[in-house]
Amino acid sequence: MIGVVVPAHDEEEHIEAAIRGLLAAATHPELHGEEVRLLFVLDACSDATPEIVMQHGLRALHVDLRNVGMARALGADCLAGEGVRWLAFTDADTVVAPDWLVAQLGVGTPVVCGTIGVDDWALHPPPVGARFVAEYQDRDGHRHVHGANLGLCTEAYRAVGGFAPLVAHEDRTLVEALERAGFTIGWSAAPRVVTSTRLRSRAPEGFAHAILAHYAELGLMPVV
Repeated sequence: MIGVVVPAHDEEEHIEAAIRGLLAAATHPELHGEEVRLLFVLDACSDATPEIVMQHGLRALHVDLRNVGMARALGADCLAGEGVRWLAFTDADTVVAPDWLVAQLGVGTPVVCGTIGVDDWALHPPPVGARFVAEYQDRDGHRHVHGANLGLCTEAYRAVGGFAPLVAHEDRTLVEALERAGFTIGWSAAPRVVTSTRLRSRAPEGFAHAILAHYAELGLMPVV
């Protein structure tokens, strides 16, 4: 079995698209019928996110943690306890490609760090998107770590104790622990995801923080 964990906090605007992408990835023919268990960890949601997940008949854990590291860990521990061999992680404002899981497994390493893509910079001045494209390494051998595109075998996850209870950088902290433990990291651009470019991040110092840094570099004032 393969497990997929999606933390979500008030994501009614994006989660429908995220769900459609995950359902396609979970039924990709190149998985050859292997069971994929999707688990949404709904953290302190006050909007329609839980209802949307429920409408699709998907599993959810309802928590009040306000902590993405704890939310990811809770979901991962739940699925690991059910016997999944591979744990994949993404975000509720992110759409994974239909072959996302196939591509993660195809890298052939116990840990896979994927890149992120953006298909719409319309909310931002053109120089912001141009700066991101120029500086971001969307290629094999990159050194980016994104909780929106991360996968690893359950054995590796357990070996380093899983996600730390951090409100930010829980993904990078996990990968650093895996590197110290000697696990091979696949820095791959093959698993594809597309994420939102909103400026109000659900977690501090997430992708929105990176976009705001481009504003600062360009001397522009964002409208949040």
